[in-house]
Amino acid sequence: MGESFKIALFADLHFGEDAWTEWGQIQDFNSRRAMSSMLDLEQPVRLRSTALSYSSIGPKDLWPGVSNYVLKVSSGDSQLPVAYLYFFDSGGGSFREVISNAQVKWFQLQSANLNQFIVLQGIPELILWHIPSKPFEGIAAANSNSNQNCVGSMFGEQVASQKAEMGIMQVLEQRSSVKALFVGHNHGLDWCCPFNKRWLCYARHTGYGGYGNWARRSRIIEIKVQPFSLKTWITMENGTLHGEATLSS
Repeated sequence: MGESFKIALFADLHFGEDAWTEWGQIQDFNSRRAMSSMLDLEQPVRLRSTALSYSSIGPKDLWPGVSNYVLKVSSGDSQLPVAYLYFFDSGGGSFREVISNAQVKWFQLQSANLNQFIVLQGIPELILWHIPSKPFEGIAAANSNSNQNCVGSMFGEQVASQKAEMGIMQVLEQRSSVKALFVGHNHGLDWCCPFNKRWLCYARHTGYGGYGNWARRSRIIEIKVQPFSLKTWITMENGTLHGEATLSS
């Protein structure tokens, strides 16, 4: 068996919500407990959030997006890249909910410099942002009755997508190295669905703040190096697993 990596996605943590109240402090405590339980079970090698709680400040010229960056997943001591993870700031709150033209151009430059061998499929790329893009609405509508092409347990909530589509999805579809896009924002959705030779997935509500009383969980991503494979599943706070899907092999 080849070397493998696990990544835990914690979405919609809502840390600091009503922090001056007892309720807010209890929600933060419960969120930390939930994350600790899932980390103890899965032992991922990296941890990031699709919201801004654990993000990094990106280039200042990508306004209104303030948190855009790339992470390289490396194999062992060789430091050879196994995958690239691109994090985009999709706005929200007082910021416009959109992946802007400037962010699209940033991705094109970054991916061209880091991952040049696109003709030979290139190094696998995973895309992460918080607020779903417009295609998530179409997928939800198409699968509202049968869900036959999707994996997941929660399909009922209406998709609350970005306010506009400014070209990022078309750019992603032109890169065969892009394997999956992961989002959050809709607390009551946890599906993964195929879309134009790649997958669109919800990370699932992890934090105890925010709306909804669904059981808390995390989306796990597993990358196997040789032979390459990309799998994902949902890990519940109580340790149960469900919704496994092979995204690429």
